Amino acid sequence: MTGSTAGRVPVRWAVTACALLVGTAALGDSAAVPGLGPASPWPPWDLAAGPPSWLVSVVLLAGWGTGGLALLTGLRALARGARAPARLPALTAVAILAMVLVPPLGSADHLSYLAYGRIAEAGDDPYLVPPLDWRSGTDPVAGAVQPPWERTPSVYGPVATAVQVLAVRCGGGDLRASSWAWQILCALAFGAVVWMLLARAGDDGPARARIAVLVALNPLLLGQLVLGAHLDVVAAAAGLGALLAARRRPTLAGILLGAAVGMKAPYVLVGVAVCWGLRNLPLRTALSLGGRGVLGALAVLVPAYHWAGPHAFDQLGRASRYVSIATPWRGAANLVDLVLGPQGSRPAIVPLSGVLTALLAVVMIRKVGRLPVAPGTARPAPAGDPGPRKDLLGDGDGAGSGPSRVTADAIRAAAVLSFCWVLLAPYALPWYDALVWGPVALLGPSLIDTAIVARLTVLCLAYLPGRVVGMSRIVEEVTLAGRRFCAPVLVLAVQVLVVRWALSDPDRPRSAVTRTGGAAGGPGPPGPSGGVPQPP
Repeated sequence: MTGSTAGRVPVRWAVTACALLVGTAALGDSAAVPGLGPASPWPPWDLAAGPPSWLVSVVLLAGWGTGGLALLTGLRALARGARAPARLPALTAVAILAMVLVPPLGSADHLSYLAYGRIAEAGDDPYLVPPLDWRSGTDPVAGAVQPPWERTPSVYGPVATAVQVLAVRCGGGDLRASSWAWQILCALAFGAVVWMLLARAGDDGPARARIAVLVALNPLLLGQLVLGAHLDVVAAAAGLGALLAARRRPTLAGILLGAAVGMKAPYVLVGVAVCWGLRNLPLRTALSLGGRGVLGALAVLVPAYHWAGPHAFDQLGRASRYVSIATPWRGAANLVDLVLGPQGSRPAIVPLSGVLTALLAVVMIRKVGRLPVAPGTARPAPAGDPGPRKDLLGDGDGAGSGPSRVTADAIRAAAVLSFCWVLLAPYALPWYDALVWGPVALLGPSLIDTAIVARLTVLCLAYLPGRVVGMSRIVEEVTLAGRRFCAPVLVLAVQVLVVRWALSDPDRPRSAVTRTGGAAGGPGPPGPSGGVPQPP
């Protein structure tokens, strides 16, 4: 099978999966799609067909399952030398456009985002006032929040609240228009992620192929982040920008990192990864770059938290006690609670998961440290300037060079930290994986690829149809059983597989070199795919 032939299969599966997901959203209000009120001339549009919960569940089962198959097929195609489609940005743009023309699917989180933005826009405190209590629940935007979050104040950072205010203002107080504004913002963020990754890869064919499969044409990511319209994609764009700009634009990187952390706290892991990348620089240089980054982050976070007020921290502690049904932690917590009483295990779960995350990361960094990293893109030096120039997202030392050690190490550390965190986090939802895919897509192939594909597929299937209302009794029983019993076992299997891989002897690639000649373990001839080492 030729590289071009191998590359066609995952694209077809991805298109099929996206069509199933978009088609479900186009049907309108259902167990998977929260209603947005009366139709309007502007998007998002839907058919108001009112499909039964069993139908949307079956179609989504096919959609998410086909998406997982697209990713697995894509990984096999990559191993056989598949290349990215020639019109990759155009294909991604078409998929994104289709998803912003229909209502969000898979949860009612976007309604909570808009409610918090609406409350803050009016000058009230979304961290103190639950949406259903604000104006007695009569507001057309804030009153649209759905179970189980009607009486939950905001759990998001102040930068997230500011972005939510922006969407509500663009919507002019109309629920459907505000939703569309939010969807456009999420779509732009996903497009920015793809652009940054492709800019980093440059002309490296194998690297672009990995980005195509794992991010740009990933139906599970597109479905959860763009069609699902989740805040996580906005935070992911800021976090990835911070990671890639840290070496050459530390102040900008700090600003972006502050924005990401000000939306969702786990993005502080990106800052830890950047510090890891700086560790081999001369102390004075490292302190200078780190200090400028810290100042940039504080320039965002200090005024943001001052604007949000002291209650912005209230929900952070409460959210840290949540444990998802679809993770192995829930079963363990339930067993401990039988002895200690209701919620008795909750205070210990997050610290324990943090310790396990750190231990696994320490073990995994040895393996991931051997993986190549996609090179940056260097601009040609202008006339009269003999020195090399770097673009915003690249650290190459000139045309055709590989990435600098600082940025490469930061990317590896970000991939390890984010992967270990989402793998072992007690509260896990499919869209939380936005933190992982960007850094992993810039690495060479490893077991991490299969692990994140398997885990995300399991979580997508576990949380269908998406809402906690609108289901028939049998649909509710069947989906809850899958979420409660099947998903934790499968997630645990992925965890065990990763731990065994991490504890095994370090891989020793025989010819693991990048296309530009920068070897992962020393100089050697080019690999069979033209740069990225192939699995044995």
